[in-house]
Amino acid sequence: MNKFITEKLILASQSPRRKQLLEQLGLKIMIAPASIDESNVSTQVPDLHVKELASLKARDIGKSSPDSWVIGADTIVVIKNQILGKPSSREEAVSMLCTLSGKEHHVYTGFCITCTSKQTEITKAVKTTVKFKKLSEAEINWYADTGEPFDKAGAYGVQGIGAFLVREIKGSYSNVVGLPVCEVFETLTNLNLINLKPDNINTIS
Repeated sequence: MNKFITEKLILASQSPRRKQLLEQLGLKIMIAPASIDESNVSTQVPDLHVKELASLKARDIGKSSPDSWVIGADTIVVIKNQILGKPSSREEAVSMLCTLSGKEHHVYTGFCITCTSKQTEITKAVKTTVKFKKLSEAEINWYADTGEPFDKAGAYGVQGIGAFLVREIKGSYSNVVGLPVCEVFETLTNLNLINLKPDNINTIS
């Protein structure tokens, strides 16, 4: 096992963006997407909403891998107290982009790091403020036709083509991508799951 990592880590998500963010830190992880009923989460308070979903995802995988440390995460876009998840159609994607055009919104990502056998669970939420440029009808339709909006909260990907939509970001950029890297790294370090001894510096690439 990589000396940089002191325990086995599982990401309870099939998001390629979260996987990439963790691997950029030098972490070697396994992927095991959680299967939960998100409709069971009744609270619409943004930070509580994403924390509960992240926890449910991590616990779901923790049941079958009780000795492993599991990372669960969930991201939503919020504007005027309205939660925007992933659009289910082109029409919904266009509607979301129209709603966000020229305005500020907030991106919340909740993450949960848990180990069932150690009866340890830490759950946090991070908020980032994002401002969109004023979008023309042509820009919205062109972006919707790229196909990029359909697996992303709020119908855009800041790390991809959707970068042109964003005028300003206040807070964590990686949080908008899908995982607040700074806070996740700090939590893993505080749990002694990351070894920062000098002889492990070269394992970070």
